[in-house]
Amino acid sequence: MSYISETTDGRYASVFGTDSAAKRILLLGIGFQMAMFAPSLLALFLDERMVNGINLWIKPLKFQLSLSLHMLTMALLLPLLSRQWQESRLIRFSASAVAFSALFETAYITLQSSRGRASHYAVSTGFEALMWSLMGVGAVILVVGSFIQGVAIWRSKSAPNTGLRLGAILGLTIGSVLTLITAGFMSSSLVVETGRYVAGVKSDVNGLPLVGWSTSGGDLRVSHFFATHIMQALPVFGMLADRWAPKGSKAAIVMATAFSVLLVVLTFWQALQGRAFLVL
Repeated sequence: MSYISETTDGRYASVFGTDSAAKRILLLGIGFQMAMFAPSLLALFLDERMVNGINLWIKPLKFQLSLSLHMLTMALLLPLLSRQWQESRLIRFSASAVAFSALFETAYITLQSSRGRASHYAVSTGFEALMWSLMGVGAVILVVGSFIQGVAIWRSKSAPNTGLRLGAILGLTIGSVLTLITAGFMSSSLVVETGRYVAGVKSDVNGLPLVGWSTSGGDLRVSHFFATHIMQALPVFGMLADRWAPKGSKAAIVMATAFSVLLVVLTFWQALQGRAFLVL
C-alpha cells in the first residue's frame, strides 16, 4: 500500500521510502503479531477444542490480524506528518504504547486459547479478572494512540491538503472515539452477563461467515467492527477521491464520514433492539 507516494511538491513519500523510530516500532509490533499468527493458524487445524461453540483458535487469529491492520494503518499514515512530528516524543511514545498493548492483548488471548479458556468476559478466577481489567486498559491505549496520530496529522502542515489527509484525520479521530464507545459499552456492567449478545442464541455457532456475528439476535460486535474500520475506510476513500475526483475529494470525505457514523449508530441501535444484522 504505497498510495502515500511522492507528491508533486515532494513533501512526503511512501512509508516504505521513509524511516522513523515510530515506523520501526509499529512494524516491529506487526512482526510480533505475525510471529504468533503462524502457530495459531497451525493450531487451528490441529486443536479441535471449542469455546463458545467455535474453535478456540479463531479468536486469537482474528485479533492478531486486526491489531496488525491497526498498526499498519498508523504506519502507512505516518508520512502525512512532518519529519519533526514523526520524530517527536509524543508520536514515538504513542507508537510504543500501541505496539506493546497489542502484544499484551494478543499474548493473553493466545495464552487463554492454549489453556482452553475464554479470554473475554472471563472473570471466574482472580488472575482472569485482573487480566480482563488490564485488557480494558490496553484497548483504551490502542485507540488513544490512533487518536493522537489523527490530531497530530491535523496539526501538522507538511502534507498537501487532500482528501487522503482529511480522511486520515477524520478516520483516526472519529474511528477511535466510536471504537472506544462501542467497545466500552460491550465491556460495561450493562451487558456483562451476556457480553456482546442482545437476545437470540448467546453463542458464535451459526454466526455469519468470517465475522461470526449472531444471526439470531442483536450483536454489538457489528457496530464495533464498523467503528474500528473507519480508520482504514476513510483514508482509502480519500486516496481514491483524490485520484478520480480531486476537486471534490474533501466534500466526498465529509459525506463518507457522515455515512460511516450513521452506519455505526444504526447498527448499534439495531443490536440493542435484539435484531440480527443479517439473517441467513
